[in-house]
Amino acid sequence: MIAAITIYAGCGLLLLGAVFSLIAAIGVVRLPDLFTRMHAASKAGPVGAGLVLIAVAVVSGDVGVALRAIVGFVFLLLTTPVAAHLLARASYRTTDQLRMNMVVDELKSKTGQNPDA
Repeated sequence: MIAAITIYAGCGLLLLGAVFSLIAAIGVVRLPDLFTRMHAASKAGPVGAGLVLIAVAVVSGDVGVALRAIVGFVFLLLTTPVAAHLLARASYRTTDQLRMNMVVDELKSKTGQNPDA
């Protein structure tokens, strides 16, 4: 009985993780600019991968495998926002075309760059 519940729970988590990963992939392909694409990839992508890792932890039945899956999920949650911030900052500093579409540029005064020049 418990084994069947863990199998169904694992399958549900795996399916939910696949849906979140699909949403992230569609967002990366369909969204118009770098910042919105990066938002889709950095929000829905780690959630999808994390749910797949939790599904592996639930279904495995082995403490070692479950612990590695949970550590992998925590690693994703800690590193994805940092990577997204670094990519956004690098893109802001190097690409002038993206800033032409911005309504408010709060970093203009902090970086000393003039996007209008």
